[in-house]
Amino acid sequence: MSGPSTYVPKSALGRWFESRLPVMGLVHSSFIAYPTPRNLNYFWTFGAILSFMLGAQIVTGIVLAMHYTPHTAFAFASVEHIMRDVNWGWFLRYAHANGASMFFVAVYIHMFRGLYYGSYKAPREVLWILGVIIFLLMMATAFMGYVLPWGQMSFWGAKVITSLFSAIPFVGDSITTLLWGGFTVDNPTLNRFFSLHYLLPFMIAGVVVLHVWALHVVGQNNPAGVEIKNVQRDAVPFTPYATIKDSFAVVVFTIVFCWFIFYVPNYLGHSDNYIEANPLVTPSHIVPEWYFLPFYAILRAIPSKLGGVLAMFGSIAILAFLPWLDTSKVRSGAFRPVFKVLFWVFVVVCCGLGYLGAMPAEGGYVIASRILTLLYFLFFLSLPFIGWFETTKPVPATIADAVLAKSGGSVALAGAAHEKP
Repeated sequence: MSGPSTYVPKSALGRWFESRLPVMGLVHSSFIAYPTPRNLNYFWTFGAILSFMLGAQIVTGIVLAMHYTPHTAFAFASVEHIMRDVNWGWFLRYAHANGASMFFVAVYIHMFRGLYYGSYKAPREVLWILGVIIFLLMMATAFMGYVLPWGQMSFWGAKVITSLFSAIPFVGDSITTLLWGGFTVDNPTLNRFFSLHYLLPFMIAGVVVLHVWALHVVGQNNPAGVEIKNVQRDAVPFTPYATIKDSFAVVVFTIVFCWFIFYVPNYLGHSDNYIEANPLVTPSHIVPEWYFLPFYAILRAIPSKLGGVLAMFGSIAILAFLPWLDTSKVRSGAFRPVFKVLFWVFVVVCCGLGYLGAMPAEGGYVIASRILTLLYFLFFLSLPFIGWFETTKPVPATIADAVLAKSGGSVALAGAAHEKP
């Protein structure tokens, strides 16, 4: 969609450099002149927000790693040293810890938006699958990072989650021993997790580059779910239109982020993690971070250990098959009345699973978890049948028609005045 670069440097030095390494031409075609659908709403700004949060996590993580000691005897104390003795250490630690939560807030909104507007449909299948891979890498990185403070919840969370791999037939025990670096969660485990937690964000950054590349090849989806047919009427240049909108959204999101850092820095954490890890004392209620709770509820909803592990990983893996599960020819959920209802039911189900994941695995909580787990998978398995039988609303022929319909036809398109005769 970005096409060949039309960028021509004005200086002789610029032309010399561009003829040998066309970096500025790539930037110009991808982030300045790139045609962006003119009907994008603020849900499309979360890509920029996620890029900002990834950068913030990498920068704060690198500085924190300079002061952290990955040893079971010193890890907890080194975190306290960062908080109390390192200049601005408290800010870096709170920014990194709350940044993980903000990262997941943004990625969940980004994913639900893609699900509602059909951003996984052809020709964007690879783009969607790369997004699922980023999500998996984020989960692995966040889990390993949660272990590093070496508090009670860190230790026992690592113990519970890594033990799940032992349920895999034949190779489970070997995988668990490899993760532990021995026969229980101990110093080798902490070293492994620290190394991987440091390296995985750079792997995420690499996949993000592929994700953005794939986006620029097939073009952005939009609320109407129709492709750009006339660049002058249906699209606007990425800069300044999208960049200003993205920048505003990033600023608003950063204000919310800073509110957590400065006013409620421990609100999204667990108080038990301010107690140093003790293998001899088990917390009364072991829970992961909030962004893992829906999947934790699915894990506990299945009576069998192996079944729970398969259901938990299956609940994520099924996302990669969405482009083929959804058989509807209409992309946007705005024109699919049945899908729209089921989508919002699915959102409620996910929130319900998040709540149940934080509750004790007993009584009515377990029954409710099983019901919502069934509804979670039924949503995906019902998509082929919905696509076959659903009666959809009329879809606009072009993005320009969608914009005019939304404004009642009273406002002329901004780009029409710039059309070539």
